[in-house]
Amino acid sequence: MAGILYLIPAPLGHGDISLVVPQGVKHIVATLDTFIVENAKTARQHLAGLGLSTKLQHIQLEILDEHSRPEELMALLKPLLVGKNVGLMSEAGCPAVADPGADLIMLAHANRIRVVPLAGPSAILLALMASGLNGQRFAFHGYLPVNINERIKKILELEKTSKAFDQTEIFIEAPYRNRRLLQSLLDTCRDTTLLCLATDITLESEYIATKHVSEWKSGLPDINRRPTVFLLYAG
Repeated sequence: MAGILYLIPAPLGHGDISLVVPQGVKHIVATLDTFIVENAKTARQHLAGLGLSTKLQHIQLEILDEHSRPEELMALLKPLLVGKNVGLMSEAGCPAVADPGADLIMLAHANRIRVVPLAGPSAILLALMASGLNGQRFAFHGYLPVNINERIKKILELEKTSKAFDQTEIFIEAPYRNRRLLQSLLDTCRDTTLLCLATDITLESEYIATKHVSEWKSGLPDINRRPTVFLLYAG
């Protein structure tokens, strides 16, 4: 019988892990000694915080990141195919949501491997919950284009879609480019469009606020190099 692939949530930053990871998840993680991770260093830190029963030097870590090739994925499933339970962890938050992992999970399904998602923090859903925007109809778009002309075109498209379908549009950016994206939003969107900035979610420095674009123009928070989820609503 094949093992179980557990999808293990990771904290969104340094903070009280007990507030974001349930005790039941810790119990499951304590039974594992093999993990597929995005970054070995941060994975070890997270596992130490979860109270892993196996000594860190005795656990097996396999890397799955943006540079992993499709032909390498089957090798990652070998322990599962011989009956070992394995944990999959991303760099932050929930595996395969705005992080690598979906292709491996699809391959696991194709090989009749049971996939079990464990409860934990998803910055995208937490931001939507706290935004006050439409949680019945929404879409996540990942990263917007880096090129400014393409980025403006995409913002206009999202604003139009939000209004037409009464839908919340959610996207993220590399933290060091937050200011540029925010400025593009303020320069491009209508004053009546609602914009939520959800920064440092679950951390002591957490900042979440929803305002009309016109209101944001009178004063901006410092979101430079701080993980931020952007939510736009023009419905």
